[in-house]
Amino acid sequence: MRIRLSSLVAAALVAVLVHLPGAARAQEYTLKVHHFLPTTTTGQVAVIQPWCDRIAKDSGGRLGCRIYPLMQLGGTPPQLYDQARDGIADVVWTLPGYTAGRFPASEAFELPFLMRNAEGASRALWNYAQQNRLFETEYRDVKVLALWLNDAGYLHTTSRPVRTLADFKGLKLRAPTRLTTRLLAALGASPVAMPVTAVPDSLAKGVIDGALLPWEVIPAIKVEELVRFHTETDPSSRAIYTNVFLLAMNRAAYERLPVELRRVVDAASGEALSAAAGRVWQNSRGPARKLATDRGNAVHVVPASELAHWERAAASVDDDWVKEVGARGLDGRALLDSARGLLRRFDP
Repeated sequence: MRIRLSSLVAAALVAVLVHLPGAARAQEYTLKVHHFLPTTTTGQVAVIQPWCDRIAKDSGGRLGCRIYPLMQLGGTPPQLYDQARDGIADVVWTLPGYTAGRFPASEAFELPFLMRNAEGASRALWNYAQQNRLFETEYRDVKVLALWLNDAGYLHTTSRPVRTLADFKGLKLRAPTRLTTRLLAALGASPVAMPVTAVPDSLAKGVIDGALLPWEVIPAIKVEELVRFHTETDPSSRAIYTNVFLLAMNRAAYERLPVELRRVVDAASGEALSAAAGRVWQNSRGPARKLATDRGNAVHVVPASELAHWERAAASVDDDWVKEVGARGLDGRALLDSARGLLRRFDP
């Protein structure tokens, strides 16, 4: 009798808890989120984790995430897109530019001297992807959650600063994408292509003399401890370069969610998330820069008059890209005009 009463009490308690107003439902879907940087990086702390928190809250706890940083699910950063496509991960954060030439239309936003502000430019990028049907073409194998740009990329060097166009000569500089490889070559440097995770070791061993990087990622990989000089560009000018970032979901994982949970994912994603991520990157510049100056590193700002020489030297990068994507059946000039038009609207 005692056992029976205890069982009845327990059953009654469960029934009360289940029907309490606002009681959270058990998590039914846990998304495996995979990326290539440490847990402390801006991407996880200020974009991925808040997105995961929002879908958990908006789904009443039915939908959640488990984040795997530093390629903990295996593979290399250039393989992340395929991991989302193939379902090794449910969600990935990566750079399309890590797989050279695979996303040619997206590269329009990685051409030199286009972006000014990462928030507005990221909103322009999302609209560009819609306008040019990139979600049905280049990204057709995944569900795109966000596309955004990092803050303006700068030069960070070990032995000598870069102040003029002539200073590029003889320097081995890290290039994050194939277009920045061409940019550095056009400016007179010797480009060395590598993902950001390889930069610290390459700097420490002298494989490279410096790197193209945004300020945002520097604290995560401690570059300020490995270089002495930082070259920024006039803030009134367009950035020398930027990178496209992608947050993408396995399409099957998205489609097997109940319709109400797909709506939760959609509401937390898209243009607003893209712009918010761009704003996070834009605002990261100050704290990261302070780490470098506190160490006594020198920061030089290249004036607009000198940047004009750089821009003229790099003009061939745009022309070559237009011809190259044209050979692949894309109207490169129309794509570049589309990107510039949207940047004038969202990033004047």
